[in-house]
Amino acid sequence: MQHLGKITQILLIVGGINWGLSAWAGMDLVAIIFGSIPMLAKVVYGLVGLSGLYAAYNMIKGK
Repeated sequence: MQHLGKITQILLIVGGINWGLSAWAGMDLVAIIFGSIPMLAKVVYGLVGLSGLYAAYNMIKGK
């Protein structure tokens, strides 16, 4: 389970950086990296969203 926590952290960092770049520079890093493969970009966005849910669950459970 420790690996899942690390993966979650990495994905949340990627998501946070992407949101910051979107707000301040008007660019979407995930779309830039995976723009030629839209399905892969959707998978990354989905994994970031699931990571947020996992982190929220752990926060509520006090982990």
